[in-house]
Amino acid sequence: MTPTYANLFDHAEADAAIRRIEALTPDSTPLWGKMSVAQMLAHCSVAYDMVYSGQYPRPNPLLRWVLRTMVKDKVVGPAPYPRSSPTAPAFRIKDARDFSSERARLIAYVRRVAGDGTSAFEGRESPSFGPLTAAEWNVLFSKHLDHHLTQFGV
Repeated sequence: MTPTYANLFDHAEADAAIRRIEALTPDSTPLWGKMSVAQMLAHCSVAYDMVYSGQYPRPNPLLRWVLRTMVKDKVVGPAPYPRSSPTAPAFRIKDARDFSSERARLIAYVRRVAGDGTSAFEGRESPSFGPLTAAEWNVLFSKHLDHHLTQFGV
């Protein structure tokens, strides 16, 4: 059975995701993996940083081609992420992070996506994958968020 993911462009579904984020505490521990809860929150925000902050440069053309042909379908497709799967270097959070500020930042991003709506994302360029549909953007955000919230038991 193919999982369905929350539609983060829908305010009610975004609010449900936010309630899951709010259920985390500084003492939440992972069911698998090595990240702390604060690192996980920071890790989840990287996808939104790539859209909104411009702090991550576009990969070179060869790497973009590799990402589009070998990684894109895994990221924007319906299959869930395997547990403890490797992550791209930009998404690795190695330093300690402040739980409260990382949680607030991720919640603000989820709210911003809901507020911007599908029209802001339809055909929007991904630095790594090229233009994506709004549905693909939603899966990119929602599947990743669900994977890590499940990792921390919420």
